[in-house]
Amino acid sequence: MEFQDNNKSHEAEKPEEVKIKEYDKRKNLGGMKTIPFILVTEVCDRFSTIGFHANMITYLTQQLNLPLVKASNIVSNFNGTASLTPLIGALIADSFAGRFWTIIVGSIIYELGLISITTTALLKSLHPPPCPSLVDCKEASSFQLSTLYLSLFLLAIGLGGTRPCVMAYAADQLDMSKSCVESRSWNFFNCYYFILGLARLAAVTIVVYIQDNVSWGWGLGIPTIAMAVAFMVFLSGSPLYKKVKPGGSPLVRVIQVIVAAIRKRKAVAPEDPSLLYQNQELDAAISVHGRLLHTTQFKWLDKAAVEKYGEATDSSAPNLWKLATVHRVEELKSFLRLLPVWAAGILLVTANSHSSSFNTQQARTMDRRLSNSFQIPPASMSFFGIMTVIIGLVLYERLFVPLVRRFTRNSAGITYLQRMGIGLLFNILFSVVAALVEKKRRTVAENHNLVDNPKATVPISVFWLVPQLSLHGMSEVFMAVGQLEFLYDQSPESMRSIALGLFWIASSVGDYLGTLMVSLIHEHTGHKNNWLPDRNLNKGKLDYYYWLVTGIQAVNFVYFVVCAWCYTCKPLEEVMEEDSVSV
Repeated sequence: MEFQDNNKSHEAEKPEEVKIKEYDKRKNLGGMKTIPFILVTEVCDRFSTIGFHANMITYLTQQLNLPLVKASNIVSNFNGTASLTPLIGALIADSFAGRFWTIIVGSIIYELGLISITTTALLKSLHPPPCPSLVDCKEASSFQLSTLYLSLFLLAIGLGGTRPCVMAYAADQLDMSKSCVESRSWNFFNCYYFILGLARLAAVTIVVYIQDNVSWGWGLGIPTIAMAVAFMVFLSGSPLYKKVKPGGSPLVRVIQVIVAAIRKRKAVAPEDPSLLYQNQELDAAISVHGRLLHTTQFKWLDKAAVEKYGEATDSSAPNLWKLATVHRVEELKSFLRLLPVWAAGILLVTANSHSSSFNTQQARTMDRRLSNSFQIPPASMSFFGIMTVIIGLVLYERLFVPLVRRFTRNSAGITYLQRMGIGLLFNILFSVVAALVEKKRRTVAENHNLVDNPKATVPISVFWLVPQLSLHGMSEVFMAVGQLEFLYDQSPESMRSIALGLFWIASSVGDYLGTLMVSLIHEHTGHKNNWLPDRNLNKGKLDYYYWLVTGIQAVNFVYFVVCAWCYTCKPLEEVMEEDSVSV
């Protein structure tokens, strides 16, 4: 009998031991060892995207013989579509598929797009005959353009799966609680953007040089091969990843809160927020790292958490279309609070949407010689902007933050919002300098009677473009990284893929608005003195365009300051992972 009692006691302990083993196994997943496997996908994504995008305006104008404005609009529209699809990918990831499988499917579709775009460069039937004179050129046919559009569509769909998920998936592998982040000597988002900067640098030097001096087949084929290798590397790290289960559709939860609040619009919310409905067990899957605390903003939404008799029982979950928890109400509030700040990024993208294309076209007309035998490829001038980002991030992390921290007592040096505001100011300076440099370039062309010769090299060094490119790079160091960090930190944890998708949605809306603005400028500034002519930039008034976007950005900066001043950070009750296991 004693033996039987001991055996029963041993069997009774088994469930607890299994629970401990499962926790230990889960604790060993993730961590820094997984980051290289994940980031290699993002690095090759950027390497291939930038490798094509940086020189895409050249491919469209020189290989497909398209007019400047039409080609620039295709670039901008592709950017807009590729920035719109991440919201769809984010919804799929956060709702049911999870980030891992969304990245897998997105990478496969993206690779198909790269193969397709490489094929258009290899087959002569998919592009028109060369036109070195740039006069009376035969444009790409409808069939050739449709093949291009199909390739770009596949690329945009694939990016919809990778862009909103890769960075969030990498962050999932690390402890991103406030206390742990503050104790680190490095910033995850700065490191992430720094690594992407290296990929972009390789793209605008190696890939662009091959495209301009070897062939477009190799210039597009190398990124295609790199992406295929990255996909295999990402798959090989699968056993090491911490896979966070999706917590159900965030969109459905948002609608449930709104419906519940409307149904109870006549109810009176209690003055004591502790009387509102809370259910930690129900919210466990969407509040792994902490529950959102009640806030006083958007009080009308609190009515969704007002509990009526019989709506909630211990035996069953409530009808979430009639009763929402405080955490779910605060999810919606947090999301609504960050939208006005996020919207400031839209006009920033609008102002910058065509700057890359126009910079490349400017560089093509200028003296690009480094020696008698070597010229800098026009698209490779973005090297200076990317190098500014790389160097700027290092100086920001190692010099700026420690110095400013002494005065602000903030572990990050400055807040996300202050960082974004500084970035907006840098971008205004970029537009001002770009306008002045273009005025200088066109004046030199006029003084040397080169206005009517689109193929002539204007005797002004291409290095005049370096200041504006560097200012644009500094804008990225502050605005782009600050916005990513803001969206990740201030969004509810179950909506982080969607929040990062918003980063790309701002790019999408901004690119489409930029296309509309450029098209209207081209259409309504006349034929003789058109600001943005089709073939001959020397006859244009590109500096007027830059002054226009400077004014737009000045208004946008004032809007951002007002939004930042009124913003309230989300309150969070952090939960340590160890609390979920009792031994």
